Amino acid sequence: MVKLTEKCSAILQNKLPQKLGDPRSFTILCTVGGAHFEKALCDSGASINLMPFSIFKKLELGEMKDTGVSLQLADQSTKRPKGIIENILVRVDKFVFPVDFIVLEMEENTEVPLILGRPFLATRRAVIDIHQG
Repeated sequence: MVKLTEKCSAILQNKLPQKLGDPRSFTILCTVGGAHFEKALCDSGASINLMPFSIFKKLELGEMKDTGVSLQLADQSTKRPKGIIENILVRVDKFVFPVDFIVLEMEENTEVPLILGRPFLATRRAVIDIHQG
């Protein structure tokens, strides 16, 4: 008798999970400074939380501090942020989280205006189910 591994048995018995396509971006509804954002992008690949300067101005979120950093974009170009705003309260459902945002002079994406990166996801203790979104 030949014993098969669990993987081989699954293949032979056709018990492999169904292969799925790209589930698209993971977005959430949130409120910042009284403004509601239908789709804030949760990006586990981003090491920062990002807000366009135009939104910062509209929301009047207070003082901005110098960051002393440059951002390298996916196309390898670099941009210098306008600054950082700290401890901005972000409401998601009934929960409120303090968030630091890097503020960048950039074209505002009306569909996905904010990027919430790993710092937000860690603060929120997010568990992401890629299958469910």
